[in-house]
Amino acid sequence: MSLRYKAAIVGASETTEIGVLPETSETQLHIDSAVNAMNNAGIGVDQIDGIASTMNPAILSNYLGIVPKWIDNTSVGGTSFLIHVRHAAAAVASGLCETVLCAMGESGRSRVGVARRGGGGQLDNSYPGQFESIYGPLGPPTLFGMGVLRFMKETGTTLEQLASVAVAQRKWSNKVPRAMFGDLITVDDVFNSRMISYPFNLFMCCLVTDGGGSLIITSADRAKDFPTTPVYIMGTGESVETPIVSQMYDMTHSAAFQTSSKKAFEESGVSHDDIDHLMVYDAFAHLPIYGLEDLGFVGRGEGGAFIEEGNTSPGGKLPMNTNGGGLSYTHSGMYGMYAIQEAVRQVRGEAAHQVEGVKTSFVQGVGGMFMAAGSLVLTNEEPHD
Repeated sequence: MSLRYKAAIVGASETTEIGVLPETSETQLHIDSAVNAMNNAGIGVDQIDGIASTMNPAILSNYLGIVPKWIDNTSVGGTSFLIHVRHAAAAVASGLCETVLCAMGESGRSRVGVARRGGGGQLDNSYPGQFESIYGPLGPPTLFGMGVLRFMKETGTTLEQLASVAVAQRKWSNKVPRAMFGDLITVDDVFNSRMISYPFNLFMCCLVTDGGGSLIITSADRAKDFPTTPVYIMGTGESVETPIVSQMYDMTHSAAFQTSSKKAFEESGVSHDDIDHLMVYDAFAHLPIYGLEDLGFVGRGEGGAFIEEGNTSPGGKLPMNTNGGGLSYTHSGMYGMYAIQEAVRQVRGEAAHQVEGVKTSFVQGVGGMFMAAGSLVLTNEEPHD
């Protein structure tokens, strides 16, 4: 069953504040964004009958005082929320529920009320623990770095082009008041920032913050009953590849990116030329480059130069990561929700750094070290035959 125009986002909001919030627990961040999204949609909690979250849905349901008809607890890293939107659209389209709350909140910086993982033995027996971490990589900067260096060697992508991703996104966040980093920077500024793990300097790495966001999703035929501009879901996709980066089929591209984006394009019925706005999850500077290439917006090895030449910057032909992304706006650990929120704002015409004439936005998410992918095509254009 195609999900094209079967559902719409009618409520969208982030937490009241983002940044460093040491007095707000992870559960409170979920509830704050959920209440804000319901207020945005003009509905009460009594109209919610579906819950999707990486947090235990029972916690949210109990806190809100509802017994939902449908739940989703898919958790595959930062792209989980794009996949929640896809699953929610399918649930609404098939009649399993009418109105879904997709909620997210993370105390990524302050770590208040964060569920603890098991002991060392449990972690040591994990898939990464058995086959990857024993060889010394420590966290995303080292795990991603291996593939990026191979990518640069094979494609000729330069360090300057990698740095240009951070430069381009500051040109967007410079006019976004909520962005954590808004000062304009140069390639030299990126290189002068602290080295984290080659080839990543500090400004090539995501922020670590607290915050959250939530969405209200219902059927497309009910979309006009709400006070907001409907954001119709035209295309969706999802995929997974491997939980450990060393076992990717090819470390220079993401098979999950290619699979999920192809499905989203096919379902939406639109082409690359129809996309006015692009959000590519950018925990690190290489991800937008991979995204441009794996999604088919540019050819192999052309992504870095495309960004360096200003094509994704303000005034460029493909505006990308217009809130500043995870590098400059915020990144609480799982960034995908913020990417969706910015796409919704752009499609509604409500963004802080608005792109003129946005009708259709493509959102691409990544989970883990290219472990998972989710894709969405969103539009403000009403369905037509």
